[in-house]
Amino acid sequence: MNLVIVESPAKAKTINKYLGSDYEVLASYGHIRDLPSKDGSVLPDDDFAMVWEVDVKASKRLSEIAEAAKRADRVILATDPDREGEAISWHVLEVLNKKKALKDTEVQRVTFNAITKAAVLEAMANPRQLDMELVEAYLARRALDYLVGFNLSPVLWRKLPGARSAGRVQSVALRIVVDREMEIEKFKAQEYWSVEADLVADSPPFTTRLVKHAGKRIQRLDIPTEEMAFAARDAIKAGDFTIKSVEKKPAKRSPAPPFTTSTLQQEASRKLGFTAQRTMQAAQKLYEGVDDTGGLITYMRTDGLFVSPEGIAQAREVIADRFGPAYVPAEPRYYKTKAKNAQEAHEAIRPTNLTRHPDSLRIDSDLQRLYELIWKRMIASQMESARLDRTTVEIETPDGQTGLRATGQVVAFDGFIAAYEEGRDEKQKGSENEDDDDGGRLPALKEGARAKVEAIRTDQHFTEPPPRFSEATLVKKLEELGIGRPSTYASILTTLRDREYVRMDKNRFYPEDKGRLVTAFLEQFFSRWVEYDFTAALETQLDEVSAGELDWKALLRSFWTDFHAATQAAGELRTTAILDHLNDALGAHIFPDKGDGSDPRECPLCHQGQLSLKTSRFGAFIGCSRYPDCKYTRPVASPDGAEGGADGGDRELGVDPATGQPVQLKIGRFGPYVETTPPGEEKPKRSSLPKGWSPASLTLEQALRLLALPREVGPHPEDGKMITAGLGRYGPFVLHAGTYANVSDIDEVFEVGINRAVALLAEKRAGRPGRGSATAPLKELGAHPEDEAPVQVMAGRFGPYVKWGKVNATLPKGMAPEDLTLEDALPLLAAKAGAAPKKKAAAAKKPAAKKAPAKTAAEKKPPAAKKPAAKKPAAKKAAPKKAADVE
Repeated sequence: MNLVIVESPAKAKTINKYLGSDYEVLASYGHIRDLPSKDGSVLPDDDFAMVWEVDVKASKRLSEIAEAAKRADRVILATDPDREGEAISWHVLEVLNKKKALKDTEVQRVTFNAITKAAVLEAMANPRQLDMELVEAYLARRALDYLVGFNLSPVLWRKLPGARSAGRVQSVALRIVVDREMEIEKFKAQEYWSVEADLVADSPPFTTRLVKHAGKRIQRLDIPTEEMAFAARDAIKAGDFTIKSVEKKPAKRSPAPPFTTSTLQQEASRKLGFTAQRTMQAAQKLYEGVDDTGGLITYMRTDGLFVSPEGIAQAREVIADRFGPAYVPAEPRYYKTKAKNAQEAHEAIRPTNLTRHPDSLRIDSDLQRLYELIWKRMIASQMESARLDRTTVEIETPDGQTGLRATGQVVAFDGFIAAYEEGRDEKQKGSENEDDDDGGRLPALKEGARAKVEAIRTDQHFTEPPPRFSEATLVKKLEELGIGRPSTYASILTTLRDREYVRMDKNRFYPEDKGRLVTAFLEQFFSRWVEYDFTAALETQLDEVSAGELDWKALLRSFWTDFHAATQAAGELRTTAILDHLNDALGAHIFPDKGDGSDPRECPLCHQGQLSLKTSRFGAFIGCSRYPDCKYTRPVASPDGAEGGADGGDRELGVDPATGQPVQLKIGRFGPYVETTPPGEEKPKRSSLPKGWSPASLTLEQALRLLALPREVGPHPEDGKMITAGLGRYGPFVLHAGTYANVSDIDEVFEVGINRAVALLAEKRAGRPGRGSATAPLKELGAHPEDEAPVQVMAGRFGPYVKWGKVNATLPKGMAPEDLTLEDALPLLAAKAGAAPKKKAAAAKKPAAKKAPAKTAAEKKPPAAKKPAAKKPAAKKAAPKKAADVE
């Protein structure tokens, strides 16, 4: 019997159909071991020995795989064909050896770029040995990520409270976002004017733009004032124009190459609005297959542009059949990647069968749309170029002092455009290449013909800063710089959002103050490790390891020597010294120039102290140097850029006419709030300002409305209990009998009536039923393979979850319930079912506890392995629980 081991149950199910009864296919469900999230998992003093721990949810599956391996004549490792896939195979092999499940059993490694019968059978016929150079590159990458995460993050926690973590690539990606924001803040808008004229020359009207004024050539920014624009307008009015030349040039546009991982993420972001994570989740399912026909696309983690001869031949056949012979170029197209550090180890992303048109599939919406994108891109990449006719018409006055130009472009043959055209990223307004297109069709015009001016337009413009990064443009930037790997981009962007270092607004990345502080700290004290070139060079070295050109431990030693010294030095710095550095680095952002020549750091409350960054267990804030004599504080970012109020400090808004007590606006470290003390009460009543309300323009009336919350809306018609409306930690709400329902904005809190409130509460309760009430599942996933009990996606109070019997597993952030499959749900349920291990099992192991060497402490639980009580510092080690960040 032959045992085949793959990562996913979906892949196992598909491959099992292709192989005969002599094969048993089992899934590991992804990675089975990882470095424990604590100190001591990588030991630089022990030649970078790595302590691996088997995932709790993987233990049962590994036992099943080990039992099957004992019965097998041959074990075939068939995980994905990349560095991660090689690593999973190595981990499985290591565990099987520890369990003594192999003995003299032959072990082979096979890879295939597509999950099709032909690809799988060909791979089985051509096995190889495990590629230890790829494994070593994985080990080096994992060790680097761990060493950075578990050595740098604790420094951040101690010196910069509120910071979450740092990562080897994550921190560099954050720096890119922060650098762009600083570029935007420093940008000075430049005024410029455009002058256009509509002409006729025995022809229909056509549009021209000014290119020559007072005998000088005019570029885009050469008309800076209205006065100059009007002078040009008057010159055109007075001019007698003749068509000087009509130049026609044929041009060609070639198609874009087929997708790599990064270009797929970019284009799915532009055209489908998908995040990188959503794109990769859908692509994974397409690769593994969703029906009996096998995988729909080739392997989706690749930076190569190579397409197999069979794929090219099939594409040319489909093009000829669907578009006609004219759309098939004389020779096939071959592409080469321009990205830094590209490995090109795998084929480009393409459909496994190009005759399978997107319209013929009946699959989930995300999968359908992504497959269509991949299909069109691959087909277009092998189609004939588009042929264009570009026309440029020059019109001038007889003295040559004023010149106009008209441009037009006509598609003579659409070529690849008939199938697909690549999306474009936003361009910077005011740049010379802002308008690359050449307009539309021009009427027939003749040289020497007189042209008459029918209309003139002068328009004012201002240059704009470079646009903030979208997911597409940030992925593109990372690839251009050679930072990270295509397979890591989705997790990098997700980590930045989860750590709240950035936020997304209209699909653009904005750095949060927390992210800016972390970046400034790293640039000041770890500048080398957040440099773009250094990070890219490290990626190149990792590729050299995978190619067998560099020893992986030599790479780690080279990195660790300087990095460890830097972390030690930073750890010894006083927090005040660090804050002084950050005050200087972030001064323009946190202490903006007031424009009146006054000191931007002068305390607006006491006018004697200096404002400075301060830290607390809740994070950073701005405070006065005369504390505790002056207790002025505000958040790091000035609310609405207005220093928190008219004078940047507390102020009295007026007197409450009902109580005669003063009402004050105050600026605290968590933001602005209003406060008043009702008569006879010691404790003041307070209310934070809702999002969108500016402290600078706050009125007494607005403050009183806030302080009057919560307000009574009216009794609920079903039980007579009062419904109230208020403002809470998570925004405005209505409340009845313990049920909170969000309302759209703060204004609705003051205006919501009984009917609207009852409707909101009913909708909320429909999504969160009371105890004991039957609830319809959001989605039925099928029967669980262990007991055939149904697996369902349910709506819960804290979000959707998967239910199997008495086991409930929350969906990870970013996983849409409508996209969830049974294969996705099984590992979640297995993890939840194994999350509460039997305590007696650990106790039973006590007599046999022995100190295992670092290299082999894979499956022992740390408490059992470190039983001797002599080393009390173990409690200290447990503190940095989740410091490390992959990439």
